[in-house]
Amino acid sequence: MPKMLTEFLDFLEAKECNHPHDIHPTHINSYFEYLHIRPNRKSGGGLGKNYIRKQLQVINKFSRYLTESGKESFAVNYHIKGAADRSSNVLTISEVQQLFGATTEDVLGLRDKAMLALYYGCGLRKNEGVNVNVRDVLFDKDLVLVKKGKGYKERYVPLAGNNKADLENYICYSRPHLLSNKKEEALLINVKGKRLSSSTPYVRLQQLRAATTITKPVGVHTLRHSIASHLLQSGMMLEQIQRFLGHSSLESTQIYTHLKHENQS
Repeated sequence: MPKMLTEFLDFLEAKECNHPHDIHPTHINSYFEYLHIRPNRKSGGGLGKNYIRKQLQVINKFSRYLTESGKESFAVNYHIKGAADRSSNVLTISEVQQLFGATTEDVLGLRDKAMLALYYGCGLRKNEGVNVNVRDVLFDKDLVLVKKGKGYKERYVPLAGNNKADLENYICYSRPHLLSNKKEEALLINVKGKRLSSSTPYVRLQQLRAATTITKPVGVHTLRHSIASHLLQSGMMLEQIQRFLGHSSLESTQIYTHLKHENQS
């Protein structure tokens, strides 16, 4: 998370702390005191505990990177009390079913189903989904090739069941209408036959959510959080979920472990 690290370094610079060996526990304590009162720049109010936990994870990784690179580093002894609250970021299985049920059978509705298949069924990040090309959907192997993953790492994700059927229906019946004899390699396309913008999935999700009884905020990343939690609850090993999500470290995947025993309605 470069932006988070930049914010931390900017804070240190303002405190006239310009070198890793000058970073003292008091600097880190002061930084988290600042985060607890800093307003959320996007939605107002304060920062969520999960965001602050992510900040701590970024600082720990920065410290570890310096150490492993043989450079002067600093100690991080700060701890955040209480369990992370991810319940508002995770949909229940029935809520996911509501989103699928809110889709229509017209051209854009079939595209919505394909979008949900990618972002929930395949657990893709926002940009990963819009960057998938038609040839990356390997129906014969029940896989989707993710070429532009985080850090530009490629990975394959499984494609099965309704997710496969929804992508097939979109490609066969909806995409040709949207394409209208144009040439475009992108899987998800707009009404002009061009690659979908990164903002469109969020907009469509809000329209689907409005047709349901879901009261939680719903974004593209909500679907990714949700499938990860549901897979863990179904018994999938954490290492398998790590590969599925494309996490570079198991530490990023472990945020879902506390939801393992929650009941789904």
